Amino acid sequence: MRSPSIGRRARPAFPVLLLVAAFAAGCDRPATPADAWQGPSPMVTATQPAEPTASPDPPAASAAPTATVAPTPSRPAPRRVFPVRAGNVDYHPTHGGYPGTDVFADCGEPVVAVTDGVVLEVSRVDRFDRRGPLGPNNGGLSVSLLGDDGVRYYGSHLSAIASGVDAGVRVRAGQQLGKVGRTGNANNVCHLHFGLSPKCSGHDDWWIRRGVVWPAPYLNSWRKGGNRSPAAEVATWQRRHGCPASPGGSAAGG
Repeated sequence: MRSPSIGRRARPAFPVLLLVAAFAAGCDRPATPADAWQGPSPMVTATQPAEPTASPDPPAASAAPTATVAPTPSRPAPRRVFPVRAGNVDYHPTHGGYPGTDVFADCGEPVVAVTDGVVLEVSRVDRFDRRGPLGPNNGGLSVSLLGDDGVRYYGSHLSAIASGVDAGVRVRAGQQLGKVGRTGNANNVCHLHFGLSPKCSGHDDWWIRRGVVWPAPYLNSWRKGGNRSPAAEVATWQRRHGCPASPGGSAAGG
């Protein structure tokens, strides 16, 4: 015999449950319109979480927008070039009496600014006299440049100085300053005396200007297209020695 439940459509249990709940509630108080059935509550499924029983906290007031500070672009390192623009150039890593380098090249070859900076001093007249005191005028025709890196670059024994190269003039790396020569105490040999030093002011500091740190390691770099900086070594020397008020060692050369 077929079961009476077979073939019958299953009826939802919601109305029965609601009637039971209403009957239970009616035992304590009379029914009100609010007790009317409003339809089934939403079902909770695995893909639909239950509604929270407590109202969430109201969203916090949005903070005032903060200004975005763009990073300051790093300043590119100063470019440096070899001080003599010629194919046939030679120099020795040491120098007699004090740090410096004699860069040997034919007379007339271009001498250029090693880096961007401002011309400090220019000597356009060869005042060297072997009967006079050695030192102050040894360089003959010369130019000193204060680079943007704080280093003073000095070149002497020039045969000529370029037009417009005067104290206070700004020059760029590779700009011609003069020509290789043999003025001053150059022993009649064409070369550029090259020195690295800090800028010292308030007195004639030719004994510092001629060079205080060895240039050869930096010349080696620049000659190969590198950009090694002497700034740290020069600054260290100045912290240790300041600006000496008188020359030490040999007064010859430079």
